[in-house]
Amino acid sequence: MYKRLAKRVQRTNQSGLGNIFETSQANLISFAAGFPDQNRFPKKALQQAFNQIFEQSEDETLQYHDSLGFEPLRQKVAAHLKQQGTPATAQNVLLTQGAQQGIDLTARLVLDKGDGLVVEAPTYIGALASFDAYEPTYYEVGMAEDGLDTNQLKKVLLQHDVKLLYTIPDYQNPTGSVMSLSKRQTLIELANRYNFIILEDSPYRDLCYHGNPLPSLRSLDTQGRVINLGSFSKILAPGLRLGWLTADPELCQALTTLKAGADVETPSLVMQGVNAYLETNSLEAHIAEINHLYQQKMDYMLACLDKYLPENISYTKPQGGFFIWITAPSNIDLGALLTSRMIPEGNVSYVPAKNLYPSKAFHNQARLNFTGQSFENIKNGVQAMSEILKDVLTQNYSYAGSNK
Repeated sequence: MYKRLAKRVQRTNQSGLGNIFETSQANLISFAAGFPDQNRFPKKALQQAFNQIFEQSEDETLQYHDSLGFEPLRQKVAAHLKQQGTPATAQNVLLTQGAQQGIDLTARLVLDKGDGLVVEAPTYIGALASFDAYEPTYYEVGMAEDGLDTNQLKKVLLQHDVKLLYTIPDYQNPTGSVMSLSKRQTLIELANRYNFIILEDSPYRDLCYHGNPLPSLRSLDTQGRVINLGSFSKILAPGLRLGWLTADPELCQALTTLKAGADVETPSLVMQGVNAYLETNSLEAHIAEINHLYQQKMDYMLACLDKYLPENISYTKPQGGFFIWITAPSNIDLGALLTSRMIPEGNVSYVPAKNLYPSKAFHNQARLNFTGQSFENIKNGVQAMSEILKDVLTQNYSYAGSNK
């Protein structure tokens, strides 16, 4: 006898998402997970806030509440979004268990088996893990320095029926690119013309280290087609598992209904605690503090890559966010190299490209996170990675399964 499980279990197990958080090797320098700097979590202020909700609480503190989420916090999120230029009210903000839940709810809302889904190539591994469960037909659209290739997207739309497009327009995960204003406008026009929904995932929008953020897709939306996601994970603490989505009333209501069926509501204690924190602390000041540190870390990793990487390894130079994207010659399989040498010999890890494409067709690229490690570890990790790459390139190794 065997247990008859749904096919989605196998599809999700193959995503590779769980591998990012594995730290079985002692003292491993991990550039893999998108960790914020844990030394910048406002622990004392959050502790005081959570203590406060019990000290001043009424009997309903531990009771069921609204599926939309704690209203005072929704008001604060809406105000934060409006300050960024994204239209929002407390009535069309849904508080979620991280932005990850927003991805899953949107997929459940829009996608039936076989439906057309456009994703940037490469894209966020967690989004693919969520989408896989709904068995869509993927269409990959390549990335440029100024965002997804809209000319390639137009060709896809002429040939296929697309219901949903997933994009990270601000400091994209994993490339760090920013979608240009003209491409944002083109994307809205195409969504209106070809009748598809845009899922705008923007957890890095506040993490702008140079210049100013461009208008969000949600702010450019003319027909209520954009679902915008955000999160406290990158700007406050990921352990809170607290995010949000905002959309026009029709979509927001449908997503709220789906959330009620999934978990009834986001944990009320967390929402109340974060709201109490925001009552007495400036989120903008905290973001400014971490942005200053993250810019220094980003610049330092870029300097280390410039100093130590072999010349034929290229890398992106982002203006914000969490990640740098490296590209090796096409005969180098960075996934195979990760397990055969990087982890056991170099004591360093990253996210290889394979699981960042639905097609799993690319092997010579990798994502590096710079926010979660110390300056010393950034230098040591880049040095170790570079020495192995130099050795591999010198000996002209070609790993099985490489993208030639």
